[in-house]
This record gives sequence, C-alpha cells and structure tokens, in this order.
Amino acid sequence: MGVTGSGKTTVGTLLSAATGWPFYDADEFHSPANVAKMASGVPLTDQDRRPWLDELRTLISERGARGENGVLACSALKESYRGILSAGASLVVVYLKAEPDLVRSRLAGRRGHYMPLRLIESQFLDLQEPEQAITIPADWPPDQIVKTIQSRLDIYLAKAAAKGRKKPG
Repeated sequence: MGVTGSGKTTVGTLLSAATGWPFYDADEFHSPANVAKMASGVPLTDQDRRPWLDELRTLISERGARGENGVLACSALKESYRGILSAGASLVVVYLKAEPDLVRSRLAGRRGHYMPLRLIESQFLDLQEPEQAITIPADWPPDQIVKTIQSRLDIYLAKAAAKGRKKPG
C-alpha cells in the first residue's frame, strides 16, 4: 500500500515473481467512471471507492478460502479501507512510505497512467499511515524492498504457523 507513485506496482510485480504468487494491480479494478474522475483531476470519495474495495475484498477472500496467496498493489490509504480489504481474511500490509518530492519526481516521468500530478496532495491528505504493517522507505531500490518484504514475511509466516493462523492472502 501507499500513495500513487510509491512503487506499489513495481515492487508487487517483483515480489510476485520472487514468491510465485499471482500479482493483482488494484488500479485495474477501478470502474471506468472512477478512472475518468481521477483522470480529470477530481479525487475519489469514500463512496466512489466502496464498490472497488468490495471487489478487491472478494478477490482476497476467494483466494484465501482456497488457501492461495497473492500480491495486491493497492493504495489502501485509510485504515477503514484496509479494514474492508482484510475483513474475513489474513492479510499482511506492506506500506511503501514515500515523501511528496519523491512521488512528484516519479509521476513527472510516468507515461500512460491516469493519475495526474495535481492529485498527489489529495493522496497525502487521505493517507492514514498503518500501525500494523511492514513499513519500508519507497526510495530504496526495488530489489532491496522485495528482499526485505520476503524476510519479514518469513518471520510473519513462522509466527502465524506457530499460533495456528492461516497464511496471508
């Protein structure tokens, strides 16, 4: 999770390749109306996001019910969003913590994405940093981020197995 431009898709793709778990980009689940709204520079409301979050929660729940893991790149900026996503599922949140200047520089060079630079501030205003997450600086090299995530996931999975919990989804 993290604001736009924090590296969620890059890191998620690499983590997927490293773990063999399928990768899902939450941006691909937005409705055409939400994409058009963001592309025009209008931030989404909680009401706009709710069907999107519900669809992602269904994906997570269905995979979890089959005992399957996955990697989901999703902004999940608010605690309430993360609550929706994790309802009835075992979920490990990885927070790519990015500074506004880093995000601005990354988005200035990004092509083919609907998120305009002018929505960066709304992302940071909505952001509620998670307390229960693997938090990693977004300015680290992607390979280093993936190795750190894997290391911390291994610790989480070992603790979960010891307590008899389900694997994360």
